[in-house]
Amino acid sequence: MHRDRVVGFLDDLLDAGSIPDYGPQGLQIEGKDDVRKVAVGVSASVELFRRAVEAGADMILCHHGMFWDSESRVVKGRLKQRLRLLIEHEISLVGYHLVLDAHDEHGNNAVIARELGLVDVEPFGEYRGTLIGRKGRFDPPLPLRDLESRVREVFGGEPLIYGFGPEPVRTIGVISGGAVDQFLGAIEQKLDAYLTGEVKEFVQEVAREERVTYVSAGHYRTETFGVRALAERLERELGIETVFIDVPNRV
Repeated sequence: MHRDRVVGFLDDLLDAGSIPDYGPQGLQIEGKDDVRKVAVGVSASVELFRRAVEAGADMILCHHGMFWDSESRVVKGRLKQRLRLLIEHEISLVGYHLVLDAHDEHGNNAVIARELGLVDVEPFGEYRGTLIGRKGRFDPPLPLRDLESRVREVFGGEPLIYGFGPEPVRTIGVISGGAVDQFLGAIEQKLDAYLTGEVKEFVQEVAREERVTYVSAGHYRTETFGVRALAERLERELGIETVFIDVPNRV
């Protein structure tokens, strides 16, 4: 299938550009015209690109793309290495950041809410005027030990949990990635628990004082869901072969 048709399909599906972001969304590097295989991963990197080359991919779809407003545009070092790999092998790079966090069906947070078994799921966690996370409730409510087991099962790693909230856990807010500051929004909404990817030093005592459970499940681990959901959609609707390339990161 032609590259532009694949990118157009993804742009339309995710409503690319609808949320202000830190860098370009959609096509970032133009590769060969024909796309037979798409590699999906979380973060643009030399390691991801090398393994995509080995897998025979014509396009790479990731959550964290290669260009960010805060970074230099001078082509040297890691940027030079990454560009060389893509250009030499004529591989397209496509990236979707906040729109993939926020999407109702394929977004990281929507998928996580389903995997956790939440009911009465609603948008939650405002960023620049858009609610990118999800909140919901457990039915029946979960004892903290069962929440910990479910998080371990869903994300495949050992979470860091400050379990100061009500027992059992009835309600939880979820925002993938590094949304530590949105913990305060969960407190304001009187949720029993909050789950994101990372944690900062202040969180422990705020969680204790506000009697809210905080779950840090890993930035990387909370953001594999969106790209994998998109891969399934590409295979189902466009008939394109996909492969998920796991480059684990403990953060």
